[in-house]
Amino acid sequence: MNDSYLLLKSLHILGAVLFLGNIIVTGWWKFMADRTRNPVVIAFAQRQVTLTDFVFTAGGAGLILATGIGNAILHQMDYWQIPWLAWGMSLFILSGLIWVAILIPIQIKQASMARDFAEGGPIPEEYWRLGRLWIIYGILATVLPLLNIYWMVYKPS
Repeated sequence: MNDSYLLLKSLHILGAVLFLGNIIVTGWWKFMADRTRNPVVIAFAQRQVTLTDFVFTAGGAGLILATGIGNAILHQMDYWQIPWLAWGMSLFILSGLIWVAILIPIQIKQASMARDFAEGGPIPEEYWRLGRLWIIYGILATVLPLLNIYWMVYKPS
């Protein structure tokens, strides 16, 4: 095994830890902050959700994608022709599409609302409606990459 493979694999695992760890922990903290119904706590949590998604979720996703494709290219693997790689890429892309098309726009709207009620003002009903959608789609967008653990570890053909 060469050093390039091990370096890319290590960075790939680091990316997965950052990515999966952040989406799970962020979802939990946002859910718990919303349960307080305290505008100040919710506004703070909403800012942190946006920040940590940008740094850790996007950073982890970038590491996963770059190192996964890099290792496939290094070993001349056609990742769309190898079933476990194709499933992994497909689930990863689907999760990313949910984030980009649904979750990030919801977070932006909620962050804008949170700035308005950050000093203790009333929380609009729209915030709660968007929060329910964020939880539903967030769970789906989290389960999809968790399924990748199976495909990456067992590599079924």
